[in-house]
Amino acid sequence: MNERLHSVLAQRGIGPEALAEACEVDPKTVGRWLGGRVPHPRHRVRAAKFLRVEENFLWSTPQPRAGQRTGTLDNELVGTFQNRASVPRETWLTLLREAQERIDVLVFSGTFFAQSNPHVAKMLAERAAHGVKVRLCFGDPSGDAAALRGREEGIGDTLAAKIRASLTYYRSLLAEDGCEVRLHDTTLYSSLFRYDDDLLVNPHVFGQPASANPLFHLKRVDSTGWFDTYAQSFDAVWADARPWTPDQEGTTARGQD
Repeated sequence: MNERLHSVLAQRGIGPEALAEACEVDPKTVGRWLGGRVPHPRHRVRAAKFLRVEENFLWSTPQPRAGQRTGTLDNELVGTFQNRASVPRETWLTLLREAQERIDVLVFSGTFFAQSNPHVAKMLAERAAHGVKVRLCFGDPSGDAAALRGREEGIGDTLAAKIRASLTYYRSLLAEDGCEVRLHDTTLYSSLFRYDDDLLVNPHVFGQPASANPLFHLKRVDSTGWFDTYAQSFDAVWADARPWTPDQEGTTARGQD
């Protein structure tokens, strides 16, 4: 709970809706700020100016203890979730809408990503039109890694079919400047969803689908933290992945996750 933000709003006689309007965000976003979430830098500046207080008063940066690295998990960890389904849908939508520089996604099938938001391809195209670099990396349905993962989960060839089904949602992005879709054939230890300096990490547990595994939310502090470690792993997988060529590979009907 951000007690200082609550206090300042009460002292000024300003409601969350007015702050949301001043910052050009959804009132639900302000609700999350009141609950303890730290806004993006541009929103912090705008909110502090609107409320006539110092930004650091509302969102102070914890000072590291002597000898402590500033990029530790204590500083980067924003929240944890018991499983992927526990992440509010609005969190996914807000992070996507507010991305200003890059969106990176690394999954095997990631079917839920489109099925929980039927307009995801359109939203990604809109962000790309505003200069956001979009990189989507799915498992190669004909690769060894997807076949092995399917066997480990006990679903056989179903994972390959799910990947092909998921890809159908993103075909339109291939014609968009700033959007790339690639296929990887890599052992995937975590699914990654990066939005600028926010990163949702969905670790993989042997024999379990990603949807049943925990998820944690990281916010980048500096180059010494977990955020950059995961970001670098994405870049490594991306570098070895091949461009998706749907006309040559074909797809299946949209499936379920």
